[in-house]
Amino acid sequence: MPRIAYVFPGQGSQEPGMGAPWAHTPSWGLVERASRVSGRDVAGLLLRADADTLRRTDNAQLATFVLACVAHGEVRDALPGTAPVAVAGHSLGEYTALVASGALAYDDGVRLVATRGEAMRGATELTPGTMGVVLGLDVRAVQRIADGLRRDGARVWVANLNSPRQSVLSGAPEGVALCAEAALAEGAARVVDIPVGGAFHSPLMEPARARLRAALARAELRTADVPVVANVDARPHTRPDLWPGLMLDQLTRPVRWLDGVRTLTGELGADLLVEIGPGRVLTGFTRRISPRTDRLSVSAPDHVPALAAAVGAAREDGAPVPAAHGAA
Repeated sequence: MPRIAYVFPGQGSQEPGMGAPWAHTPSWGLVERASRVSGRDVAGLLLRADADTLRRTDNAQLATFVLACVAHGEVRDALPGTAPVAVAGHSLGEYTALVASGALAYDDGVRLVATRGEAMRGATELTPGTMGVVLGLDVRAVQRIADGLRRDGARVWVANLNSPRQSVLSGAPEGVALCAEAALAEGAARVVDIPVGGAFHSPLMEPARARLRAALARAELRTADVPVVANVDARPHTRPDLWPGLMLDQLTRPVRWLDGVRTLTGELGADLLVEIGPGRVLTGFTRRISPRTDRLSVSAPDHVPALAAAVGAAREDGAPVPAAHGAA
């Protein structure tokens, strides 16, 4: 039987019409429930919103979170009696992971994600920033370059450590531009601008903390049924008292996805990582971080029976999980 870990995508995986394939699944009721809880037209975001509407931070976060919860509901129902050894989520996806682990009720998750998205959008309006993906350079080299530039007064930080040779810069536009230039000079293959107006996972998100802290005070966090590997320290956690601090710190500190996947596949022994929700970005990261780990993505309803069949076959004969829909 494979030791499964579930991982959930963050903002940036959204696309217009992404909810349409899921609209007739039993778990689609979570969409209407999210609309009632948040006071937002979540179905409209998932079915009718255009790319510009979905690019807005508060819309992207709420839509991606809800759809990932819908997909997880279908996976859970298709695999009765099969619990993951751990879960994790990339940035926003950490909230989906907390719901999937039982640490956070779905309604509280909707409220927190809605508040987080609005607070982060507000922070971008106070202090505009930008982000850029550095490809083909060791993440430690990128970290060293950014640290050096900050000592000279530049406002630039490494926001995401995604895989051994992919990281994300965040900060003031001029700081990110300087760091991108230095990274290219040290051998980066390229730097790709991310079309956002904010410097996520950097100290420029500090203004968002107050609103999220107030929302966390109204939410109930419980002992998780399975460990959740946190972004900020790449460690597995089940204790509810730790999560408010971790969730607040996540706003301004880097997402240590590279280390988190190593925790899942090393210390926690996961040999199959299943990405649940829109897109296949995390599946690609897994291939680069832990190439011997089996990986599947569930980004469409027809991937669910394929996953169930693969897990069932492995359960019967003890063989590795065969590649299924969405494998990368």
